[in-house]
Amino acid sequence: MIIMLSRNCVQLVRVLPRRTYSTSASNIRHLTASRRVAGKKSTSSATRTDVHPSKPARTRFAPSPTGFIHLGSLRTALYNFLLAKATGGQFLLRIEDTDQSRKKEGAEEDIYEALTWAGIKWDEGPVVGGDHGPYKQSERLHIYKEYADKLLESGHAYRCFCPKDRLDKLRDTAQRLVPPSMATYDRYCYHIDCETSSTMAGSGAPYTIRLKSPDVYPRVNDLLHGELDLQIQSNYSDPRYDDPVLFKTDGYPTYHLANVVDDHLMKITQVIRGEEWLPSTPKHLALYNAFGWTPPEFIHIPLLTSLEDKKLSKRTGDTGIKSYRENGILPEALVNFVALYGWAPQQSSATLSGTKKRREATSAGEIMNMQELISKFNINGLTKGNAKVSESKLEFFNSYFLRLRIEDAEKRHELALQIQPVLIWRFSDLAKKKPHRHKFELEYIEKVLLTFKGSLKTVTELPEIASYVFEEHPDYASEEALEYIVSLSASREGNDAIAILQDFAGWWTHIDPMPTVAEIDAKIKSLAKAYTSTTVFHALRFSISGSVPGAPLSQLLNLLDRDAVTIRLVSALKILML
Repeated sequence: MIIMLSRNCVQLVRVLPRRTYSTSASNIRHLTASRRVAGKKSTSSATRTDVHPSKPARTRFAPSPTGFIHLGSLRTALYNFLLAKATGGQFLLRIEDTDQSRKKEGAEEDIYEALTWAGIKWDEGPVVGGDHGPYKQSERLHIYKEYADKLLESGHAYRCFCPKDRLDKLRDTAQRLVPPSMATYDRYCYHIDCETSSTMAGSGAPYTIRLKSPDVYPRVNDLLHGELDLQIQSNYSDPRYDDPVLFKTDGYPTYHLANVVDDHLMKITQVIRGEEWLPSTPKHLALYNAFGWTPPEFIHIPLLTSLEDKKLSKRTGDTGIKSYRENGILPEALVNFVALYGWAPQQSSATLSGTKKRREATSAGEIMNMQELISKFNINGLTKGNAKVSESKLEFFNSYFLRLRIEDAEKRHELALQIQPVLIWRFSDLAKKKPHRHKFELEYIEKVLLTFKGSLKTVTELPEIASYVFEEHPDYASEEALEYIVSLSASREGNDAIAILQDFAGWWTHIDPMPTVAEIDAKIKSLAKAYTSTTVFHALRFSISGSVPGAPLSQLLNLLDRDAVTIRLVSALKILML
């Protein structure tokens, strides 16, 4: 049983004399699953082979500056970083900028900013340097030329002088074959003798350098998927050859050559990358064999998909990391979120029993900061299935880590500094008025953060969720406020609400000094004995926030000054007494 690689998919093919039978498979997971079923004994997770490195791993993240860092890229960088740090190894950053035509302005800087913001620090690479540089492929062209020439000398590669129109015709005729051939080249230039090839190259004839691919590509031993036999689909009635281009006419190497040379020279021991690179891996192994080098261990992680199981794109949730940052997502929340899409920490044998206990254990166990992720990361915990991304979990993580930041005095001050300009812009008219200026000072903003910490998913929500503590008075015509007024009419509790507000207003204006949260709670409880808790809370919340839920009522009352609360109580009474 082998896997045939077509242009858009991986096909599982049983090769029989003269005839080929194939069934479409979306990815390699189906093959590994069928192998488990076909075996005499199923392999449980408890008896799964331990593939976690026993020695320090040397990993790398090698993005191309052709676009901005997104969720999938961040996850790849994170897993490589975690593996290196979990094993006491090193994590490298390498910029693969050989495709100059697709290079995007600002993309390289975005890579550095995104990784730094996320707390993924590289031990070697651009900016920090190292013993195996340079770490930008555009600065290593002489190295790739040297190794391409070595392949020419050894006979593992050859120059190809075919013009584009001939290659296009070969590609077209290969597709017209039945079955079509994904290998398209006919090795016309392979038969040019070395002397003639050198003379043509010396005279300035444009050429590429191609790998002479083996008749059968080496098997891929993937630490996640197991052993895979990935072969190019071809038609034996019209032999064509894969022979990938290693060096382009513009003097730049292709991904295949540069990637292999760099990983070897930089002493990379494990490569974690996306599953979409599996079809290229046989080519890379063939290159390692041609050079006589030992390849690193490969781990191809599954795709990130939407809830509809579609590969993430800019239209389906694969948002740039910069956008998350600008929308108030914290780095520790995004890192925690991304880590769990394709990996889960291994559970101990003493697992809690019972549905509720399991759910509580799962929720608690999923929240991890970077140091906890490093201590728990093990590649045995990687999963094979596509990871369906749900942003609701990101909101949960961000709320949790935002609360931690708000509870830390230094970090709370940083958050206040971050949101202060937004608040001044949003409430610009009030910020200029003397009675309200104190609301836009850092001390007050920090108190607001503490009061609303349980309601915020992101700090950028503060101007909207807490608007009524910055404004002169709440919106008594809001949907929530009008619903409350209508409910009083329906329940005939209007008189109780008026009595509650009158009682509370009398207490509020006479108590001295300003009451504490505990004293406010005690007053509310005393009112609840005469009425109902629900009636008391709804009446007070209507007066203070216009019935908008969120902050704890006693803390909210303690946040506002005496005059502000008095004015709101009076305004609410006027409305209810109409």
